[in-house]
Amino acid sequence: MKFVFKAKDQEGAIKEGKIEAGNRDKAVQLLQKENLIPMFVVREKGTSEIIKEIQRVWEGATQKELMVFFRELATLIGAKVPVVPSLRAIQEQAGSKYLKIVIKEIADDVEDGMPLSESMARYPNTFNHLVISMIKAGEVSGNLQRSILFVADNIGKNYRLASKVRSALFYPAFVIIISVIIGFVAATIILPKLTVMIEELEVAMPWYTQVIIFFSKFMENYWWAVLIVLLGAIGGFIYYIKTEAGRREWDKVQLNIPVVGKLFRYIYITRFASNFSVLLAGGIPIVRALTVVSEVVGNSVYQSVILRSADEVKTGGNISTVFSRSSVIPPIVSRIIKIGEETGKTSEVTKNIADFYEEEADVIARNLSAAIEPILIIFLGMGVAILVFAILLPIYDIAGKL
Repeated sequence: MKFVFKAKDQEGAIKEGKIEAGNRDKAVQLLQKENLIPMFVVREKGTSEIIKEIQRVWEGATQKELMVFFRELATLIGAKVPVVPSLRAIQEQAGSKYLKIVIKEIADDVEDGMPLSESMARYPNTFNHLVISMIKAGEVSGNLQRSILFVADNIGKNYRLASKVRSALFYPAFVIIISVIIGFVAATIILPKLTVMIEELEVAMPWYTQVIIFFSKFMENYWWAVLIVLLGAIGGFIYYIKTEAGRREWDKVQLNIPVVGKLFRYIYITRFASNFSVLLAGGIPIVRALTVVSEVVGNSVYQSVILRSADEVKTGGNISTVFSRSSVIPPIVSRIIKIGEETGKTSEVTKNIADFYEEEADVIARNLSAAIEPILIIFLGMGVAILVFAILLPIYDIAGKL
């Protein structure tokens, strides 16, 4: 069988590669014969990478499943169960087939001598930089259980934040989609039948009725072209926001959308403050913590601000200096962080910021449907009004003259 290894040569240079041997001990012996000092030697994965990637895309591991995984791992380690048996026990009851595979392979890696954080780092689509940094800090400090609990709490908080956004936007998104579908069907099937009745009367019609008649004929004959353009526009938009330039532009637009823009701002501030507080409490150096948080905050605008603050700290400056000059950071946030920097309690004050803005985001999310509902009613009312004035009133008017 083949083994993946990482070793040092006599000069201290790192060597990585694969070696074939009957078992792990023989693989270690072969490396030592080559004057290499093994750092870890692990079995090559048996699961096809293509199959694993298909399972990840199709099934993956949700934030809720990861939160449960880390909580169970922290509980078992806290009960003095070794890491490998803990992972084996969690693997048996994992709901996701993909997560089962990942946990099994991590357990194999740890059993073969690889650090837990380094094994998790081999699955960047499942475990982000924040998770890896926290686990590594726990390994170095000797308090792995505390770090895992931090990770579980952090994933849980991020999961709740994402759930609030989804629940807040579900109702308006559902109404808009249904309205578009009904409007398309009405314009394609119902409207042409109504306009035929008016045309058969061969009387003078107001200009707005003529516009509706033209539109109904166009939709009756070319609905397929309109559908293609509509689907193409949606597909093009999704493709564009997945590009680097499109993602940056969409991140800016998000923050300025009426009503929901404020919710997004509060979510990103909460995400920054919560993750940053957890990393600092876990013993991660401040510059490294800022860099990691910038990668998981989820918005390029805030990512840019956080990275600028990291550069400022490297040169002896303060985070609050950069934050105070940014339009996307509320002044109160920069002031509170400044107090934390002056008192040496940055972790504590950022946790307070996270708690405050999470509550504010929760209030906005609960009130969002009530705030958007009048806007949706106005637009739907305008559509009904156009139909009544352009079609039904002329029919009644003409019928009254006959």
